[in-house]
Amino acid sequence: MKAGLVYAPVYLEHDTGKHPEKPQRLVAIMSHLEETGAKEELTLLSPRPASIEELEMVHAPEYVSEVKSEAERGGGWLDPDTVICPKSYEVALYAAGGLLTGVEAVERGEVDSAFALVRPPGHHATRNRAMGFCIFNNVAIAAKFALSNFNLSRVLIADFDVHHGNATQDTFYADPRVLYFSTHQYPFYPGTGWMDETGTGQGEGFTVNFPMNAGWGDEEYLRAYDEVLVPLARRFQPQLILVSAGFDPHWADNIAMMQVSVTGFAQIVTILKKLATELCQGRLVFTLEGGYNLQVAASSVKATFDVLLDRAEIVDPLGKSARAKHEGFDQHIERIKETQHLEA
Repeated sequence: MKAGLVYAPVYLEHDTGKHPEKPQRLVAIMSHLEETGAKEELTLLSPRPASIEELEMVHAPEYVSEVKSEAERGGGWLDPDTVICPKSYEVALYAAGGLLTGVEAVERGEVDSAFALVRPPGHHATRNRAMGFCIFNNVAIAAKFALSNFNLSRVLIADFDVHHGNATQDTFYADPRVLYFSTHQYPFYPGTGWMDETGTGQGEGFTVNFPMNAGWGDEEYLRAYDEVLVPLARRFQPQLILVSAGFDPHWADNIAMMQVSVTGFAQIVTILKKLATELCQGRLVFTLEGGYNLQVAASSVKATFDVLLDRAEIVDPLGKSARAKHEGFDQHIERIKETQHLEA
């Protein structure tokens, strides 16, 4: 098995100061991959910048120009959560383009799977505004790119970030070519992602939200993936699986209140890998979204690569949560199965 790692030092040049979405996230991850010897076993992929035309498959031209102009003026706040510096526009081009590099490598058979270790993240960035640390919607651009350039007609996006990917949902809400599946803490930022948000028009039924109660952990996430995503994916028959990988549902990440472990993330990745092998010749591409505890992010990315490389042992330095709560899940998952017309 060949797993690709998309990374370049340019991603450290998006200087956010004391913001939780900071360059040290990638420094910690890369250091851990190097210290454990994992990096040597990966195929390194050099990212390219996304073109303006590629950005405009998802974003309004005026918005792209606004981001560029704001960076050229020295940076500032694009929204209350999203800060940029003079280099941020260029870095954001490489963030979107890094995921495209991963898609290209997988589609051309250069690697079996890939992880784009990029920043800034993307799944909150809408057509015409930055949100939630995100400037351009990397995963949405990648899905549009794959559909346009590789003769694909069905792409699955799975999103396990603790926050709902509101902008990814918006991009494909009326598009039956993209099945969007999200597990996320609810109610929580950005306030979207209830189970009745299922798409519109021809896209009806192709948006699948699995809102999670604070306190749920590995058991609930794995049941969501096994009992809801797996049958939906088999029904959809994707030709490529993209993953918005946010490691902030971990119990030690204080940005939220979920109780997933590193082992739990590895088990989610295992389910996604098996689906990719079964349905789309193993074509599976991850992009980094959230995850702000540095040890968690580093260990979780390493565990993801261990799964992609078929390693049996997963190292989980923090272990499982002792605070996980399980009340109410059975009724909740049955409601979602009913909404999605899945047999109980």
